[in-house]
Amino acid sequence: MALAPDKAFPAGKDEPKFTPGAAASYASHQTSEKVTIGVLPYFNDEDTRPVFGKHNPYNSGVLPVLVVIQNDSAKTIRVQSLQAVWVAPSGDKIEATPAKDVRYLNGTNRPNAMPGPPGMPPKVIGHKNPLDTWEIEGRAFAAQVLPPGQSASGFFYFQTGYQRRASLYLSGLRESESGRELLYFEIPIVEK
Repeated sequence: MALAPDKAFPAGKDEPKFTPGAAASYASHQTSEKVTIGVLPYFNDEDTRPVFGKHNPYNSGVLPVLVVIQNDSAKTIRVQSLQAVWVAPSGDKIEATPAKDVRYLNGTNRPNAMPGPPGMPPKVIGHKNPLDTWEIEGRAFAAQVLPPGQSASGFFYFQTGYQRRASLYLSGLRESESGRELLYFEIPIVEK
């Protein structure tokens, strides 16, 4: 079941709430069988700050892509087996990295040691991994089913750079009652 936008992506005290738009409002969207999917890659600091705070995942080698699905059909759609693949202009395919694994992609640097007084151990200064934040998993696509007239949204994460003329390939949407798989979606990424 889809959450209200203000409840789906809570923000910190100092950060504005992130509210995704309607699926058809994105430049990169496609409709098939009354299901509309809109996508938007996030790679510059200006766009990622309201969503991920001060740490832009793209600067750590992870491209977050927002996926918004609107079900205007009369049937409930199962989305728990949704698979996302980033297709580069060269034809290379990059599968989405599970949100729970993103924090392990960019290990922290070795801690620095500051020498202390003679005879005392050095003070160790650690560095936090910028990908180990609640926003990565908290804003990942996590819907299981999508009732008629509802929408769901969340991020998929890819270990790639942003490329013009790339596309996002989505498959695995099924009608809940019959189990019939909907046609796949191959959405060209359009500059906004």
